[in-house]
Amino acid sequence: MSGKGEPEEPALAAQVMDLLGRRGQTVAVAESLTGGLVAAELTEAPGASRMFRGSVTAYATEIKRSVLGVDGALLDERGAVDAEVARQLATGVRDLLGADWGAATTGVAGPEPQDGNPVGTVHIAVSAAGTGKVVAQRLNLRGDRAAIRAGTVRAVLALLRDELILPRVEDTP
Repeated sequence: MSGKGEPEEPALAAQVMDLLGRRGQTVAVAESLTGGLVAAELTEAPGASRMFRGSVTAYATEIKRSVLGVDGALLDERGAVDAEVARQLATGVRDLLGADWGAATTGVAGPEPQDGNPVGTVHIAVSAAGTGKVVAQRLNLRGDRAAIRAGTVRAVLALLRDELILPRVEDTP
């Protein structure tokens, strides 16, 4: 943070884009509760057009199933606010848009609970092509709708950055 009250997201997004650029890789994003905010942050980074494939704002549960391939039985059983749904969203958008990496957000920004989940319950995921590795995290965020959405953006970008920093399987002895 610059100390001037500026948000951390642009710097975090720039880190992600720098790491992707160094690897010659791309990313795609599936967003539910963040409604395009992750894509907006990533495209603020200089040179984003080389690494950012695109995004799907899958706000409606039906879009998660029909466009991104989330299992309908899973959605019927657990609802959209679920770690496995986040994993399938990340993998689905990665495959759909032909990216090396997929990132996803799903959760409850409020003002009301959803599918038995309290406001602030969020699941994020990152999916890597080639390895089949998909990492998901559950977040329990506090604050108003804007704060929950902003916290989700920071968290998914941090997760993606951290996964990009980890040594690749082929890089380990």
